[in-house]
Amino acid sequence: MKQILVVDDNSSVQRVLNYTLSRSGYQVIVFGDGARALEYMRQNSVDLAIIDLAMPGMDGLTLLKILRADEKLHALPVVMLTASGMDQDRITARQEGVNAFLTKPASSRELVETVGSLLPAEV
Repeated sequence: MKQILVVDDNSSVQRVLNYTLSRSGYQVIVFGDGARALEYMRQNSVDLAIIDLAMPGMDGLTLLKILRADEKLHALPVVMLTASGMDQDRITARQEGVNAFLTKPASSRELVETVGSLLPAEV
């Protein structure tokens, strides 16, 4: 079972993502901040990360930069999820190596399709 890490400081968003992805057959691990999520990823195998852009402490772009610079985690597929529709956020995230960018509220279908496109099918 593919493991997806969700990093979002909003508990409502955490619940929706956990429910949607679990129903689609993924194992979901949820963190409310980037620092704890990074610690987890460095110690455990994760197949994909969904990261909120705006979080207190370590924001999503900072976490993305650290992941891309980390030898073990640099190839991890990352979906950036944000309430911001600003083009500059998309541009910056793409420059930092994000694999996909979704604007909240993303539909369940869009979320599952995006995740499915980034994870190889299990045989």
